[in-house]
Amino acid sequence: MKFSFITLFPELCRSAMQTGVIGRGVDKGLLDIATVDLRNFSLNNYGSVDDTPYGGGPGMVMRPEPIVNAIESLDLKPKHKILIMTPSGKRFDQAMAKSFAEQEEVVMICGRYEGIDERVKQVIDVEEVSVGDYVLSGGELAALTMADATSRLIPGVLGDPDSICEESFQKNRLEYPQYTKPRSFRGHEVPEVLLSGHHEAIQKWREETSMERTTTRRPDLLNNSLTVAS
Repeated sequence: MKFSFITLFPELCRSAMQTGVIGRGVDKGLLDIATVDLRNFSLNNYGSVDDTPYGGGPGMVMRPEPIVNAIESLDLKPKHKILIMTPSGKRFDQAMAKSFAEQEEVVMICGRYEGIDERVKQVIDVEEVSVGDYVLSGGELAALTMADATSRLIPGVLGDPDSICEESFQKNRLEYPQYTKPRSFRGHEVPEVLLSGHHEAIQKWREETSMERTTTRRPDLLNNSLTVAS
């Protein structure tokens, strides 16, 4: 699978995607990372890609020409998605990550300043996506978050593929609590059931604590599962 980042900060995207689990996926040849420097498509000798907004107001807006020209310069794979990182987009979640993982290529348009000229969305078939109800300085961190979540779902990227099955959000649940050595830490003990060796009892405990945690902290996830079931 290929990730292409359209960005003013290509080194930020490259360095983040070359570390940890994702970096190992790149080394295995399972993931391909490409960056496109928007300044290479600037309309002047200063490398600028933005201008003042029509109608007035603070800040600058990214011009449509560099972005559209950058996308049209790509040799896109047949099965691809083009995403724009924006607070007004659809909220990113695990289900969306799964759908992205089915693509051959995902292109991430990383905006800056006050946003991107609306006509980019009218000229190019894009999907607007948000990582949450807050504002970042640029789209790179949002894009990297989505790329990381998606990459982990590509077969072979994770060392143990079964670990995905128990993670939070996989079954509209939060993951159960995890423990390791030491058995006792500052007066807090590992639950006895985890030391019992009784696999059925351990599985039951994990399911119950997962449900309890979800009910207390994220009841909206349970509502989502009921909606899907119906």
